[in-house]
Amino acid sequence: SLFRLKDLEVPKLGDSDVHVKMLAAPINPADINMIQGTYAILSPLPAVGGNEGVGEVLEVGSRVSALRPGDWVIPADTGLGTWRTRGVFPEEMLLKVPRDIPVLCAATLSVNPCTALRMLTDFETLAPGKPSAEQKEFWGDLPVSSAMKIWICSHPGDSVIQNAANSGVGQAVIQIARASGIKTINVVRDRPDLPQLVERLMALGADHIVTEEMLRKPEMKDIFKSTPKPRLALNCVGGKSTTEMLRHLQPKGTMVTYGGMAKQPVMVPVSAFIFRDVRLRGFWMTQWRKDHAQDPESVAGMMDSLFQLIRRGQLTAPACTEVPLQDYRAALEASMKPFVSSKQILLL
Repeated sequence: SLFRLKDLEVPKLGDSDVHVKMLAAPINPADINMIQGTYAILSPLPAVGGNEGVGEVLEVGSRVSALRPGDWVIPADTGLGTWRTRGVFPEEMLLKVPRDIPVLCAATLSVNPCTALRMLTDFETLAPGKPSAEQKEFWGDLPVSSAMKIWICSHPGDSVIQNAANSGVGQAVIQIARASGIKTINVVRDRPDLPQLVERLMALGADHIVTEEMLRKPEMKDIFKSTPKPRLALNCVGGKSTTEMLRHLQPKGTMVTYGGMAKQPVMVPVSAFIFRDVRLRGFWMTQWRKDHAQDPESVAGMMDSLFQLIRRGQLTAPACTEVPLQDYRAALEASMKPFVSSKQILLL
């Protein structure tokens, strides 16, 4: 096994350091890829696993100004090594988060919800559903009953299509889009517990849920009677699933690839480029953080948007299974099984 649990001395606290007691840290696909040596960034070995999590500040060095004991913090960047009970980190490697949000939301905040928010805002300008010009003209500023309002607001907003909709990013996309008035078409793999999964994603605010097989079927036309064709597609699978999803994208629409769980390339028909002028882009949250390292306002703005959604109950932690650190082997195994709809969270 590549992994073992070790007891280490906590290093001495430097002037600009923060002593953190870790509370909870998830196991994400990128963490597994780093361990397997297949990720774009690899920590020099021996290394502590985990790129995400939340901790409580125990003590700060004399030069630390923005943090104090009792504050909650999450990593400001990849590679912090969060699967530990305690750590001493330079202040600039940490971001303060409010203590009034649930601990599992804080533990799973810096990767998936940030990725979802960026992809929904940075590639296409998506508009929420609103009354059409004719409806506005007809109704003006008349006070209307709720039954009338339903009809007035029936002008559809833009929509997004995504695969692996039950992933951590997928669940965040559904909720953030819902809060923004954007419709979601969510693709999942067929599985034994499909009805339960559909129910769970609908409860999060999904508008439509289809299996990969359904993407080819004529029933897809029914969806587009009530929901406009998507201008944005989010892909973390690759292979056939992606090619099928792309068929439903509007002309000049954008497909953003942020993962490749099928370990197969993205195949695009030439006609999609020529006749529909689709755009293919990529997204990596780590790169976004690097590009915005000198721009604390944009990072703070993103985090504040997410804190507000969480406080309003519009963004929840993904489905989680909490595991004590000593059972890390079972947690790692569980996180690599197919059709896992629950994120393993190490309790530290």
